[in-house]
Amino acid sequence: MSNEKSQIELFQTGENFYSQRYFGSHQVIHGEQEGYTFRVWAPNAQEVWLVGDFNNWDRSLPMEKEEQFGVWKIFTQRAKEGDFYKYLVKQIEGRELYKIDPFAVSFEKRPNVAAMVQTIPEKKWRDDDWQNQNKRSNHFKRPLTIYEVHASSWQCEADGTPYTFKKLKDTLIPYVKKMGFSHIEFMPLMEHPLGESWGYQLIGYFALSLYYGTAAEFQEFVETCHLNDIGVIVDWVPGHFCINDDALAYYDGTPQFEYTDPIQAKNIRWGSLNFDLSKPQVQSFLISSALYWIETFHIDGIRVDAVSNMIYLDYDEGPVLFDQEGGNRNWAGFYFLQKLNAVIKRTHPEVIMIAEESSSETKITGTVESGALGFDYKWNLGWMNDTLRFYAMDAVFRKYNFHLLTFSFMYMMNENYILPLSHDEVVHGKRSLLHKMWGDRYKQFSQLRNLYVYLMTHPGKKLLFMGSEWGQFLEWKSNESLEWIDLDDEMNRSMQYFTKTLNHFYKMEKALWELDHSSETIEMIDADNNEETVLSFIRKGKEKKDFLIIILNFSPIERQNFTVGVPFQGTYEEVLNTEMKEFGGTWIEPNQISQTRKEPFKQFDYQIQTIVPALGAIILKPKVINTRIKRIKNQFSEKIR
Repeated sequence: MSNEKSQIELFQTGENFYSQRYFGSHQVIHGEQEGYTFRVWAPNAQEVWLVGDFNNWDRSLPMEKEEQFGVWKIFTQRAKEGDFYKYLVKQIEGRELYKIDPFAVSFEKRPNVAAMVQTIPEKKWRDDDWQNQNKRSNHFKRPLTIYEVHASSWQCEADGTPYTFKKLKDTLIPYVKKMGFSHIEFMPLMEHPLGESWGYQLIGYFALSLYYGTAAEFQEFVETCHLNDIGVIVDWVPGHFCINDDALAYYDGTPQFEYTDPIQAKNIRWGSLNFDLSKPQVQSFLISSALYWIETFHIDGIRVDAVSNMIYLDYDEGPVLFDQEGGNRNWAGFYFLQKLNAVIKRTHPEVIMIAEESSSETKITGTVESGALGFDYKWNLGWMNDTLRFYAMDAVFRKYNFHLLTFSFMYMMNENYILPLSHDEVVHGKRSLLHKMWGDRYKQFSQLRNLYVYLMTHPGKKLLFMGSEWGQFLEWKSNESLEWIDLDDEMNRSMQYFTKTLNHFYKMEKALWELDHSSETIEMIDADNNEETVLSFIRKGKEKKDFLIIILNFSPIERQNFTVGVPFQGTYEEVLNTEMKEFGGTWIEPNQISQTRKEPFKQFDYQIQTIVPALGAIILKPKVINTRIKRIKNQFSEKIR
């Protein structure tokens, strides 16, 4: 069997995970002639022509069809590197449309959509130490603090154009390193025709948007991140695609990439089309895209957008669909995601796979063999919604709604969670995180610091959207730079310094991430103090002495002589206080070291007293403790069980 035929057959059976190496434009030697071969999958097209800069966009380059599999191809010496091109497709009913190359690795700058003849040169990577470290270590047991970035609006030039990756390499990377984030997550970087879609309406699944620079510049950016111990995650959208006539939509005049059922094909909520994930050719196309980004750009993780839309038939607006048994499961999407994760874990087990998924009916994280979808992490959107609703609430009513803060502890180990304070929560009239906080400006900053302590000490990995680290007051605007002018204000500067301090504190304290996805990582001290609206718990590392005591006060009343139970006799010192003056608060001195008293507090044999600032949070750490004294109550309770 020829290599070409095997490539096509693998594509047809859903097993060609490098299909971009066959389809698209490729520089080749054909006999003794050097030129380019173009291939496109359009099984029901009547005719296809290659048109571009090299033939004045006329019909002088008709493509030949391989009848069995519906692949059109042509070899030409007329095309050259950097030329723009499209396919003129005569569809099944005779309509002629200029279409993009679905496998193109570069396009002209939006809003134009012609593909570019481009060969991405092989890069000699210098990030071996980073890659080897990731392969040796377990990301579940490492700190993970993600800085979510929209590349078009982090910073812009004076004329409003966004920084390209060439400039982001010299600005964003030092900033992220200074601020103490472990990873950058980019909203989609693939080619999309409309900036207002934020990249979630894709046309080019193999192409970095030229708006952000060249593929080589992005490779340099990722490499520099790795040399600075920063990982890179990208958002990816395999569920739905741009409905534009000149892109993937009804490519050959039939439902080629989309579902045959027009109701299932149309995505009303987002004005797009849903991929038919049962088609083996679509599976080859999408899995090839994911592996292309991982291998071409050394990406450390992929966040799959809108997973609920892929696994449920009734997620969208409009008519409700059911499976053969009357349920709402989209089995095509379910099995595709299992296949995607299985392929990536087989080839790149160190790559982090993240699901943005909003239901609780399907096991998302865990092995495919266990029946889960195979993701490493799931965004905890329930935690996010409950938490932000609580912090926006007038403090008077918080004691009646304390469950909004404590409910997440009931299900926190059901999945491997990432706790997201993402772009979706600071746009479309939802207000910025700072603006959501109850009270005057001082109280808003106090509560934002409190919120970030709650985020960083709650089990689960962390994500924060750009601009939130200093408390930008205005909503995020996708077509403008962040409000960096805010940092002229002392309160914003102090907030930024607090976030930086908290990030570095989190990285240093193993108790906050070493056992993150084990129930052993946390012990509640008091989750029932709704009257004072104070929450207290312990986060633990592997070593018995490695633990932190977290106390969060959600009321505007300072709690004097506040009592909490502790596991061991000894002394405890304050290691973080959100109300210190350097962070924007009013405290000049931290709490004094606390000495235990031999008095029971719930399940604990010892207790300490301290002061908890109004709308503030403190973290205590054992200074000198005796871990050899046994906890009689725990021993007794073990005997009862």
